[in-house]
Amino acid sequence: MLELEFREFVDCARQWDDRERSAFLKLLLVDGIGSVLARRLLAHFGSPTRVLAAATAELTEVPGVGPKLAQQLASQATDERLAHELTLCRRENVRLIWACDPDYPPSLAQIPVPPLVLWVRGELLPEDQLAIAVVGSRAATAYGLRQTERLAGGLAAIGFTIVSGLARGIDAAAHRAALRHGGRTIAVLACGLHEIYPPEHYELAEAIASRGALVSESPMTRAPKAGLFPMRNRIISGLSLAVLVVEAAIRSGALITVAHALEQGKDVFAVPGPVDSPVSQGCHRLIKDGALLAESAEDIFEVVRDEAARLAGVTRGEHPFRSQLSDTEHQLIATLGNRTLEFDQLVAELAVEPAALAAMLTRLELRRFVQKLPGNRYRRL
Repeated sequence: MLELEFREFVDCARQWDDRERSAFLKLLLVDGIGSVLARRLLAHFGSPTRVLAAATAELTEVPGVGPKLAQQLASQATDERLAHELTLCRRENVRLIWACDPDYPPSLAQIPVPPLVLWVRGELLPEDQLAIAVVGSRAATAYGLRQTERLAGGLAAIGFTIVSGLARGIDAAAHRAALRHGGRTIAVLACGLHEIYPPEHYELAEAIASRGALVSESPMTRAPKAGLFPMRNRIISGLSLAVLVVEAAIRSGALITVAHALEQGKDVFAVPGPVDSPVSQGCHRLIKDGALLAESAEDIFEVVRDEAARLAGVTRGEHPFRSQLSDTEHQLIATLGNRTLEFDQLVAELAVEPAALAAMLTRLELRRFVQKLPGNRYRRL
């Protein structure tokens, strides 16, 4: 089926004036039109304004557009609907990030079906390229919640942004763990950002927006329909260097995120659970099929280290990290100076707990301030 390539869309959108951009947003406000169908319509008609000016018979010539959707285009792609959408965005501090904008996440541009426009509340930062997705069962057990706290919290503590879907169970636990450990977190929603789903996570969503971002490719008032969740999951994996699954049944929706991750060439990690636990059967199947077993945050860091360091170097060269180094981190770097020191020497000279020092060294290594050498030795970069 003919559809505009993503790169072609980016080039076109960069040239559009306000009239064309408004027309394209009107298209996205129509129920049933997403990234694929929008690009197909553009390929057929040439521009958003021409799509809106097309007759019903012309619209139905486009594969995927039946009479019902053609009628919806006429009734829903209106000035009034667009004005209401933009008013909600202003009122709720939501901004639109187009695929052609400089702050569009570069990792999303690489996935098979990139979102064309993102609705974002909060802030996406360059350092969010250093992200790990954490997903799993909505019916999480105490074991699963405990492992999520340990792993997601550990990853956040060493500088990774935690990405998940704000769902009940593992998703919410991952977001909360990141916040508790002073990290950043991104929630990708299947519905619009006007009404948080599930509703009991409203306060959590507020906290995420203040220390990360809420992200959706759906207009503000779009309801959380079942078909939107699989498409949402491709964004969760697309924003991340790797996907970690903590508890998943054989038919868990988290496995859809895994499928997207594999298609995108991302590493997949799984946490083993009790052998008789139904909500761990999906994780066990993943491990049998080649997923990497995750027992600690360090397991994940070791695998993504090189790619994370590359991205951290680019990020650090072009943008400041989210905060200045702590006093203890400054002291650690000064202690190293031009020397190469063993871990035990650093413990003695800095008078810090070994566990705290290990986390600090990993964070600084991730950000390319220090380098780990054989023999558990470190030097300043």
